[in-house]
Amino acid sequence: MLSFDPEKVPLPAGHLIGGKIHVGHGERISVNRPSDGQFLGDIPDADAALVDLAVTNAHQSWRESGWGTRSPRERARVLRRWADLIEANAESLGRLEAVSSTRPIYDVVNHEIPFTAEAIRFYAECCDKYSGDVLPTRDSSLGMLVPEPYGVIGAITPWNFPLSMASWKLGPALAAGNAVVLKPSELTPFSSVMLAELAIEAGLPAGVLNIVQGRGVSCGSALVNNPLVRKVSFTGSTATGAQIMSQAALNGMKPVTLELGGKSPQLVFDDAGDLETVAARIFRGFTANGGQACVAGTRLVVQSGIAEALTGKLIELCESVEPGNTWQSACRYAPIIDARQAKKIQSIVQTAIDEGAQLLAGGEFFPDTQQGYFFKPTLLAGVGADSAAVQEEIFGPVLTIQTFDSEEQGLALASHPLYGLAAGVHTLNIERAMRAMRRLAAGTVWINRYGRSGDFIIPTGGFNGSGIGKDLGRQAFEACLRYKSVLIDF
Repeated sequence: MLSFDPEKVPLPAGHLIGGKIHVGHGERISVNRPSDGQFLGDIPDADAALVDLAVTNAHQSWRESGWGTRSPRERARVLRRWADLIEANAESLGRLEAVSSTRPIYDVVNHEIPFTAEAIRFYAECCDKYSGDVLPTRDSSLGMLVPEPYGVIGAITPWNFPLSMASWKLGPALAAGNAVVLKPSELTPFSSVMLAELAIEAGLPAGVLNIVQGRGVSCGSALVNNPLVRKVSFTGSTATGAQIMSQAALNGMKPVTLELGGKSPQLVFDDAGDLETVAARIFRGFTANGGQACVAGTRLVVQSGIAEALTGKLIELCESVEPGNTWQSACRYAPIIDARQAKKIQSIVQTAIDEGAQLLAGGEFFPDTQQGYFFKPTLLAGVGADSAAVQEEIFGPVLTIQTFDSEEQGLALASHPLYGLAAGVHTLNIERAMRAMRRLAAGTVWINRYGRSGDFIIPTGGFNGSGIGKDLGRQAFEACLRYKSVLIDF
């Protein structure tokens, strides 16, 4: 049994700098358990001076340890040992994750921790697989493109998948020979500290990976602005991503990787196949982690001929869900992270109903969950194209339903004026699938599936307001290197 007592989980007390816990000073930030709203612990809010201490330590450790100049195979060995330790400590690490986040312990131990370990292993394999180039020049010259690490990379991760999002940032950056200062979300701050401690146990030089705790406006901004931070990687909202991009440009002209918000369509044609299978796929796409995923497929765009039958199956699935605390092994449905997010979801749903949308399922919180917020899977039909429920990223288990007759109409409804993170296409006609894939302005298009796999070679990243650059894949590794052009005459 994976169930545990949330009162008995030991919590890291602060930042991790130079391999040691740093308690910090100043304001403390309270952290509550999303499942029941109860106080869990607190963390220090790092100011610019504390962040500078962490970044300076990372830079010095990086230089003195020679992490960036070690042989690629040596770095790979450390990363592989780290991945092994992540799996060996799955229960302790999983409890830290589940108690403070929306992730049920079953999902953390069986999915997120294996994913995190495998992501680290993937980038261990990248260490000596990608290099520079020898370039054609004159007979008496030699041209080269020489890759080298940036130095210190600042990474900022969200609260919805704390461990796996950290692996997206840490794996490629460390494999490429950089140091990292990571700021996890202040809502889910604890598991990242243990993750970094395991890296040091695996042989990563202390200080090459530091953790700073705090809010985005204080700690996050100080990290982005620090002159020793040479690159920034961020996953979060589009609005915050725009601020980070501006700050990075004004404070060192440093490159950024931004994986931002989404409002992803699930485009279903009448030749999609077995409707129970399709309904289950769509349901997972908008309810996984309580709908709190940037790639959540929250806009169902379905051909009229099958709309009623498909909707009926989705209603049945919505009504089958039961809430549970994340520390209970039977829990499969995630709570909303906090009261602020819960109120946002409720407000958008109610506004849509007031504007004429039909509520087919859900639309309210589950009762008797103490101070936790479990929002029922919600279906809204008859929504207008300009409705906030269609246009805005709700970050909750809410699916809007729009119907179409022709392929052209469906593609028009699937488009979005701002977001372009992901899209799903459901059809057994390969020609139609390829046409839709070409027309959809999205960084990821899933066909007859919805959601990522363990194929780490496939990168992820958005178009338009959904981001810049790629996480995962060799593209993320190569983005953690800068390239020096060399021309030699002889």
